[in-house]
Amino acid sequence: MPVTSPLPPALNRETAILEFNRRVLAQARRPDVPLLERLRYICIVSSNLDEFFEVRMADYIEAARQPGTGVVGSDLASVASQAHALIGDQYACFNDEVMPALKRAGIVVVNHAERDRAQRRWVQEFFEQQVRPLLVPVGLDPSHPFPQVANKSLNFIVRLGGKDAFGRENSIAIVKVPRVLPRVMRLPDKIAGGKQGFVLLTSVIRAHLHELFQGRRVEAFSQFRLTRDSELAVDEEEVKNLRQALRSGLTTRHFGQALRLEVVNTCPPELSGFLLRQFGLPPAALYQVNGPVNLGRMNALIDAADAPALRFAPHHPAWPMGLPRDVSIFWRLRQGDVLLHHPFESFEPVVQFLREAVSDPKVLAIKQTIYRTGTESPLMDLLIEAVQRGKEVTCVVELKARFDEEANINWAERLEAVGAQVVYGIVGLKTHAKLLLVTRREGTPARPVLRRYAHLSTGNYNLRTARLYTDIGYLTADARLTEDAEAVFQQLASLGKTKPLRRMLQAPFTLHAEMLARVQQVARAARAGSAARIVLKINALTDAALIAALVDAGQAGAEIDLVVRGACCLPPGVPGQTDRIRVRSIVGRFLEHTRLLYFRWGAGPDDEVLFLTSADWMSRNMFRRIEIAWPVRDAELRQRLIDEALVPYLLDGKDAWIQRADGSYAPVGGHGASAQQALMVRLRGSR
Repeated sequence: MPVTSPLPPALNRETAILEFNRRVLAQARRPDVPLLERLRYICIVSSNLDEFFEVRMADYIEAARQPGTGVVGSDLASVASQAHALIGDQYACFNDEVMPALKRAGIVVVNHAERDRAQRRWVQEFFEQQVRPLLVPVGLDPSHPFPQVANKSLNFIVRLGGKDAFGRENSIAIVKVPRVLPRVMRLPDKIAGGKQGFVLLTSVIRAHLHELFQGRRVEAFSQFRLTRDSELAVDEEEVKNLRQALRSGLTTRHFGQALRLEVVNTCPPELSGFLLRQFGLPPAALYQVNGPVNLGRMNALIDAADAPALRFAPHHPAWPMGLPRDVSIFWRLRQGDVLLHHPFESFEPVVQFLREAVSDPKVLAIKQTIYRTGTESPLMDLLIEAVQRGKEVTCVVELKARFDEEANINWAERLEAVGAQVVYGIVGLKTHAKLLLVTRREGTPARPVLRRYAHLSTGNYNLRTARLYTDIGYLTADARLTEDAEAVFQQLASLGKTKPLRRMLQAPFTLHAEMLARVQQVARAARAGSAARIVLKINALTDAALIAALVDAGQAGAEIDLVVRGACCLPPGVPGQTDRIRVRSIVGRFLEHTRLLYFRWGAGPDDEVLFLTSADWMSRNMFRRIEIAWPVRDAELRQRLIDEALVPYLLDGKDAWIQRADGSYAPVGGHGASAQQALMVRLRGSR
């Protein structure tokens, strides 16, 4: 049966992303969040906005230039206006709330005007010894053209008076600041006036800028920073070796199309105008900020400050329940599946699983997908050791994991160097599925049997983010699941067709269609008067067909709760259209990353299904990536996931935001329990 009412207009995705960053910024305003953590949220917003401009704004600008895409200049202007407003609020929070509070707590950033004689002497010596030797000011003239400005690098533009050493009146100079210089320095305690004092590199250079231009007057100046399109443009259909092509592309990534120009708000209009013309940018691309042009660099102050009370109390993940420390993981998985709920539970069992596989002489083969592992990874080191021990190791390395390309290329080369079989997924599709498969010879010498063991996950094989992101890991020896995992690896390596998977769903083949079918199944149950329920916990909801199906199910009478961390283009609560759909977003200490899908279409014990998945409900995940989803068939583990990964988030009264029909969000009020805090207590206490 079709949708009974018209579909409400979808919400703008770029606006939804900016709204998410408003929710992150709101964390920096919460008095119950430790001060240094409030500053960290400001830094996170800066990092998120950099990526927004590098990726989303680049695509948006390109789409606006192409007729027929549906993106028009007014849309672009609206998004740019929202970005300007958000950045203005970010700096207001930084200057008017967080930094004054840190000063009262004894942590202060000392600018030039506030420094006493001893502090100025220290800064002068630091500039002379550590900074000045690395600065090369470039005076502009026909033989000194405007220098190449790298993406997100710190620079100064200077207007000079007087004549140069050759008697000419060239008035503009550029000073590029090397990335190797620290952006935040701590003053020695003996001259800090009883506080923890810090100085910013921009302040140091500003105070001594005139010393770089002997015989000239510094009449005006500004720091500036350029954001460029950072997409690696590689025609996968044409290149013969994707790794080599991407390695080459990394050298030019920092000099893509200019998208945003940041200057300080005291920058004279003639200097900002000169820069806009130089980079071919419109006035709307100019962002005048009241402070450092890259607040993300304040992370260095957070790390250097000696103030444990101003940070979150250390979190020590618990050892997972149901996994004895003193027994073989292979033995335990033969008894049943094991659930890992990160970061409340430790990621160490995943490392131990691979370590046991590497050292076990009965293990013959190991296969793993690699998306974001980081520059240092015990897991990758173990894979290298496995090859050296004579095991067959196959790695599917996703070279186009945005901003992790270089790390993944390096790992691919190291793995290939020792003899691992390394493939790079499928042309045109990112391999985003998280799979680790171990094949072990068991049984007796007379009757050997090959048994597979697997780890499946909603998140990456990255030990650092496993402490910061919520995710579900799933260890299993289920023959059907592990057979499906083997089939996925075979397909990624051989490019051949495989027989239909028995338990897993896979994008771009079956996942989207199965999700539509499940939503429609719930809708039919609702129309028949049966219990009908959908609860999704995902990072983004933007796919038009899935949104339409959810709207139809809600209009049929199904109760639908969506816990969507980031962009959600479905407007909830529209009278007569989406009354039964509720959307909330959780923004807390940890980044919500778990993807869990629950469907109920009746009252019986078999009238429900719960999937874990690596995919969000976005068209790119469904059609342009290799993704997996799998049902949790163990009733006890399924109930545990409902109790831990769904119910607390639906009841969260502290970190939750409720989405309104117009796409804006309202906090729930802040007087209830935090799901994340409750889970930290619950899972630590269950050991």
